[in-house]
Amino acid sequence: MSKEKKNVGNAKRTAYAAKKEQEGNKVIGWIIGVLVGLGIIFAIFSYSMM
Repeated sequence: MSKEKKNVGNAKRTAYAAKKEQEGNKVIGWIIGVLVGLGIIFAIFSYSMM
């Protein structure tokens, strides 16, 4: 395998890893947002039950 093919393969692998990292960060953001929203709803519900 030539060095050019290796470099192209490494560039693709690096780009793929960066793309997956961005997608993972987006998913984590959504999960945290949903948990915060549910916490707010629970706080409002708990306050209304008092």
